Amino acid sequence: MIRAAGCVLWRPVAGGGGVEVALVHRPRYDDWSHPKGKLDPGETADAAARREVLEETGMRCELGPPLSTQRYPAPGGLKRVDYWLARATGGRFTPNSEVDALRWLPAGEAAARLTHLQDRLLLDEARAALGR
Repeated sequence: MIRAAGCVLWRPVAGGGGVEVALVHRPRYDDWSHPKGKLDPGETADAAARREVLEETGMRCELGPPLSTQRYPAPGGLKRVDYWLARATGGRFTPNSEVDALRWLPAGEAAARLTHLQDRLLLDEARAALGR
């Protein structure tokens, strides 16, 4: 089992205009997804989720409620990804070899941009948790 963790990262829109969700573009896969990545040896899933958000988006975050766990086949075995809803608390994005673009989008636009169905379902779950 390959263990990974990630977040549906959100921030409030200035002036009380709802929320935006962060999506990352991974050039290796040419896809748009939620920030996530593999656990380091001995690392907990929640610590990995915060670390991966920081590494992929440059954002610090506060974890909220857990979201559904995804399981799917991946090279090397079955992958399990634990997710949380997480509020961005600050930071700045810098493109890197793993993630070359970050987009903050309203949830409807984010759903249309996400490449994989399981990520759209996760976004639906996050929207319900946020009451949006």
